[in-house]
Amino acid sequence: MRRSVTLRLGTALAAAAVFAAGVVLSTTQASAATGDATGYATQNGGTTGGEGGQTVQASTGTEIHEALCGRAGTDTPIIIEVSGTINHGNTSDVDGDSCDTADDVIELKGISNVTIVGVGSGAVFDQIGIHIRDSSNIILQNFTVRNVKKSGSPTSNGGDAIGMEDGVRNVWADHLTLEASGGEDEGYDGLFDMKNNTQYVTLSYSILRNSERGGLVGSGDSDTDNDFVTFHHNLYQNLNSRMPLLRSATAHTYNNHFVGIVESGINSRVGAEVKIDNNYFQDSKDPIGTFYTDLRGYWEVNGNIFDNVTWSEEGEDNYPAGPNPTSTTTVDIPYSYDLDDAGCVPDVVAQTAGAGTGMQVSDGNCTAEPPTDDPDDPTTDPDDPTTDEPDDPTDDPSDPVGSNLSIDAGSDGSSKASGTSYGNVRDGDLSTYWSPNGSTGRISVKWGSATTVSAINIIEASGAEGNIGSWEVVNHDNGDVLASGDGAGVITFSSTTLDKIDFVILSADGTPRVAEFETYA
Repeated sequence: MRRSVTLRLGTALAAAAVFAAGVVLSTTQASAATGDATGYATQNGGTTGGEGGQTVQASTGTEIHEALCGRAGTDTPIIIEVSGTINHGNTSDVDGDSCDTADDVIELKGISNVTIVGVGSGAVFDQIGIHIRDSSNIILQNFTVRNVKKSGSPTSNGGDAIGMEDGVRNVWADHLTLEASGGEDEGYDGLFDMKNNTQYVTLSYSILRNSERGGLVGSGDSDTDNDFVTFHHNLYQNLNSRMPLLRSATAHTYNNHFVGIVESGINSRVGAEVKIDNNYFQDSKDPIGTFYTDLRGYWEVNGNIFDNVTWSEEGEDNYPAGPNPTSTTTVDIPYSYDLDDAGCVPDVVAQTAGAGTGMQVSDGNCTAEPPTDDPDDPTTDPDDPTTDEPDDPTDDPSDPVGSNLSIDAGSDGSSKASGTSYGNVRDGDLSTYWSPNGSTGRISVKWGSATTVSAINIIEASGAEGNIGSWEVVNHDNGDVLASGDGAGVITFSSTTLDKIDFVILSADGTPRVAEFETYA
């Protein structure tokens, strides 16, 4: 049973003159109804998992193996609803004619037509990897896999959170949280790996974070039989590289949010071709290119946003796509899909990706653009005395006291004009700035944890003084308007604890150019 609710991207976004149109979240209960596959997993006959089969419950790894082994045959459909924590202590080998299992790993080997879905807030596979080998038509949904190691203790699945190999076909991995606590030196490997003839795979609405390696398609330059992979509406956070690493394969990556790429992101190699649509790359290095090899790959780029991104120089074994990425190939996609605007991606992904989010999805129609005021609607007329407006703030002409909290924060916004960056408002450099794509828009400062703020200082770039007209300061977390007024400068308000604060430009006398968005406790 599916119910649909409208995804409201926060009243702060509405105040920020961002128009979020037609965005719908569908919520699928974690049960036999797991929704429909997307991307390349819809090809080659489609991916339905255990649809139509028996539904069983499991709260240990051994019980998952027992469910697989208790089927009439290796292709008998089954849906396994998982709850609780699966670990080494409760995961053992089980014998049976319809399975081939092992201790200390969830083994899907030589089987087909299986769904494993976390119930409610989702199950956790703790230090236990999921190994898919010589299998087909598999759905994995709504659970977390964390801290799987290939060295140290305990070890599982070669260090991969999810690994596929040896003739795997049609896997849909959806609403998963895949995470580690370090890199290879700490014993971890990839979060989502495909090798040795794995094809028709989709990874959607998932979180991959805190690891050196996101995932690969092809384990070496001669492993070129892997193909047809889709990645969409995923969050890649605090990863060094491999988002993914592609060898020879055809891939499609769209509406993903990449944050904190340390070394390289989408690495297309050995003739791989990847279509890169409407992604949001933020606070990252070298998000697209061919890296660590002379065997180059190709990319088609459309509608992406690069926010505070740096690019290395081209050199031996290093071929970044930027600083001005352009397409080097054309990739034909055989399935239908709808694209959210790249400007919507951070908010949409934040509300939908990962285990325990209700398996919500976007309808792919979110647009980020300035609204058009209706002249016949008095509620949009700033001169209408009946229009409710928040109280004016208390503007303090003196400099605020204390440290500028924006320096170590992040930033985003509703849109940005060509050649400007959201990160420019917190770099301490008055010669760089952000401008919206138009005369109105939102610029935001955000932190990784709750931060108390009672004043901001908006500094306009040289030559643009006085361009900012009316504005609102908004608590992005709940949409509360903290202050409103006209013109740039120091703005004070009641001390507020929040994760993200918005400066919303509602009108302007010229193109706004915000050089610095300072925040103070």
